[in-house]
Amino acid sequence: MATSAIHEPKVTLDLAKEHGLNEEEYEMIKNYLGRTPTFTELGVYSVMWSEHCSYKNSIIEIKKLPRKGDQLLVEAGEENAGLVDIGDGLACAFKVESHNHPSAVEPYQGAATGVGGIHRDIFTMGARPVATLNSLRFGSMENPRVRYLLDGVVRGISDYGNSFGIPVIGGEIYFDESYEGNPLVNAMSIGIVKVGETASAISKGIGNPVIIVGASTGRDGIHGATFASEEISEESEAKRPSVQVGDPFTEKLLLEASLEALKTGAVIGMQDMGAAGIACSTSEMTAKGGQGMKVDLDKVPAREPGMTAYELLLSESQERMLVVAEKGREQEIIDVYDKWDLHAVVIGEVVEGDKVTYWKEGEIKGEIPANSLVLGGGAPQYVREATRPAYLDKVQSFDTNTLDHPQDHNKVVKTLLGSPNIASKRWVYEQYDTMVRTNTVNGPGPSNSGVIRIKGTKKGLAAKTDCNGRYVYLNPRKGGQIAVAESARNVVCSGAKPVAVTNCLNFGNPYKPEVYYTFKEALGGMGDACRALGTPVTGGNVSLYNENPNSAIFPTPVIGMLGIMEDVDKHRMTPGFKKDGDIIFYLGADRKGLGGSEYLKSVHGLTTGDAPDIDLELESNLQDLVLKLIQSQTVNAVHDISDGGLAVTLSEMAIHGNLGASVSVKGLGNNNHEVLYSEAQSGIVVTVSENNLPAFEKFVKDSGIQLQKLGVTGGNELTVDTLIKLPINTMSTEYESAIPKAMKQ
Repeated sequence: MATSAIHEPKVTLDLAKEHGLNEEEYEMIKNYLGRTPTFTELGVYSVMWSEHCSYKNSIIEIKKLPRKGDQLLVEAGEENAGLVDIGDGLACAFKVESHNHPSAVEPYQGAATGVGGIHRDIFTMGARPVATLNSLRFGSMENPRVRYLLDGVVRGISDYGNSFGIPVIGGEIYFDESYEGNPLVNAMSIGIVKVGETASAISKGIGNPVIIVGASTGRDGIHGATFASEEISEESEAKRPSVQVGDPFTEKLLLEASLEALKTGAVIGMQDMGAAGIACSTSEMTAKGGQGMKVDLDKVPAREPGMTAYELLLSESQERMLVVAEKGREQEIIDVYDKWDLHAVVIGEVVEGDKVTYWKEGEIKGEIPANSLVLGGGAPQYVREATRPAYLDKVQSFDTNTLDHPQDHNKVVKTLLGSPNIASKRWVYEQYDTMVRTNTVNGPGPSNSGVIRIKGTKKGLAAKTDCNGRYVYLNPRKGGQIAVAESARNVVCSGAKPVAVTNCLNFGNPYKPEVYYTFKEALGGMGDACRALGTPVTGGNVSLYNENPNSAIFPTPVIGMLGIMEDVDKHRMTPGFKKDGDIIFYLGADRKGLGGSEYLKSVHGLTTGDAPDIDLELESNLQDLVLKLIQSQTVNAVHDISDGGLAVTLSEMAIHGNLGASVSVKGLGNNNHEVLYSEAQSGIVVTVSENNLPAFEKFVKDSGIQLQKLGVTGGNELTVDTLIKLPINTMSTEYESAIPKAMKQ
C-alpha cells in the first residue's frame, strides 16, 4: 500500500491519545486494519469513534428506549431523522441536535451552524423543513459572560433561521449556575415529505458515481466532532478553528437544489456532511450499503490551497452533502446543482468490497473497512461504571417544613414572574421570524406548544421542547419521566395528540461513575414515560462531556415531542383566559411537595428536595381527558401547571388573556405554599362556559380524574382567596420586563 510521509507524523500510541483515543481503541484500530494506521486513518478513526459520532458510551442504554410504533416509517437510528406517518399521504421528519461546545466558544457561529446542520438532516431525507424549535440553557444572568453568550446564541439562531426562511414556532430557555461556562444549545427541525418520496443515506450499486455537492471545503471545523467530545476548559478558547462557519444563503440554495435533484429519480442515496465531514458521510453511507467506495480527494473543491487528505476528510465546512447517483445519470444531478450556483463534482464511485479508500496525489491515504467506523458496527461500545451520587440522599431527605416561608404571597408571585426561568422570553423570540411561510398557528410566547398548519389539509403539527434539568439532578429517574410527560402534556394542551419523541441527551463526563448513573437512570425514566404515553423514540443526539472547570451541568435530556392535530381550526387551544364569566377548574393530582421548585430556587435560593412525584397512569388518563375536552370544544382555555406552580399558571392565563379572575384554592389542600407553588405533576387548569358545564362534567366523571372548581374569570386583577390580589398590569410588567432589564445590566 503506497503512502506518503510528507507532513505526516509517525503514528504512535501517544499520537492516538492526543487524538482522543485510548490504548484499547488504538489496538482495536490496528486489529481492524492488520497494521499501524496512517496519520490520515488515525484522524478518521478519532472523529468517527468520538462520542459525538459513535455514541460509544451511550448507545447500549439508548437501545433500551422504545423505538417502534404503528406510525413510525423508519426505526430510530435508521436514517438521519425520525419519520412519522401523519396521514393524508404525508410524513413528518423531525430531529433535535446539540451544538453546545461550539456555542460555548463562539456563540454566534456555534448556534448558527447548529441550526443549519439540523435542517440538513431533514432535507437530506427529501423533506422540506417547515418549522424549528430550540432548547437553550445558560448560567446566571448576573454574569456578563452569560449575557454575552445569550446574545450571541440568539443572534446566531435568528440570523441563520431568518435568512434560511424557516419559522421558529417554540422553544425554552433556562438559567442556572450549573450551566455556567457550558451553555446548552439544542435545535430541532421539522419537515414534511410525501410518503414514498424520502431519500436514504446509503451508497450502493457498483460503478455508481459519488458526488460532493454544495459549498467548497476549507479548514474550518477540523476535529469539531472530537472537540464536542471533551470537557470545556480554558484551552477551549484556543480551539475556535474547531467551530464551523455557516452561510444560510448557500444552505437555502442547497435545500432547493437537493429537493429538485431528488425529483430526477437519479439519486441513489444522499447524506448531510456535518460532524466529521467527508470521513463521516462516505463511511456511513458505505457501511449502510454494504459495498465499498473509492474517493479521490484531489477532486474535492477546496477553499484553500495545499489542504492535506487529513484536512479534507475531517473538515466540517458547512453546507455540503454527499450524493450517490445512478451511473450514467450523474450529469442530471450536476446540472441541477449548477443551476443553483453550487459545486457538484464527482469525487469517487461505489466499488466491490467493504472498504472506503481515500486517494490523494495518486496515493492511497487511507483504506478502512467502513463498518469498523460506524455507530452500531465496529465502533466500540462501553458500559461505564455507575455509582449513585451521594448528594441524592441529602437533597431527597430535605424537609421543606423547616423553611421560614414568606407570608406575602403578592411579593412571592411577583418574584416568580420576574424569574428569568418563568418570565416572558419576548426579548428572545421577537428576534426570530416566527411567521415566515405563513403556516404558524401557535408561535412562541402565549401558547403551550408551537403549532403549524399543514397546507392542503385540515391538520396541524404541534411540537414542544422540554426538560427541567433541576428535576433530573434531584431524581434522575423521575426527572426523565417528567421531561417526557411534560412535553406531551404541553402538546395535548394545544389540542394535539402526542405521537413520537426525539431527544437530545445533554450530560457530563461518562467516565465519572456518578454522571453515568444519572444518565442510565434518566434514560430509564424516559423509557418508562414513552411506553406509558405511547410515544416511541425516533432518534436524536447525545452530547456528553458538558462540564466546565467547576462542575458538570444539570443532567438535561431534552425531549422534542411531536403531536398531530386533526383539525387546526376547531382543535387549536391557547392558555389565555377568553371571556368574562367562564368557570375555572383544576384537573389532576394533589398539589403537594415543593422539592425542585422554582419557588425554592427564586425565594429561598435552594436547589433541593426530591423531584415532584408522577403517576404515569394518571398522567396518561389526564392527557386523554383534556384532549377529548378540547376536541369536543367543551373548554375555552387550557394551561398545564409547571414552573412556579398553580399561582404562576393562573397568572399567565390572566396575563395572556388580559383578563382577571377570582379564585379560591381552599379545596386543594391546607398548606397554602404547597397548593400555590408546588410543581406536582399531572395538573391542568381549564375554563368552561356555563352552557358547556353538563358536557364537561360528564367527560370528567367518565375519566375518573379529580376535579376542583377554582373560580370565575372577570375583572382586571387576579385574586386568590385572601392570599393574592394583583392587577394584571402589575403582573404583566414583572413578567415582560425581567429579561430586557437583565440584558441591560
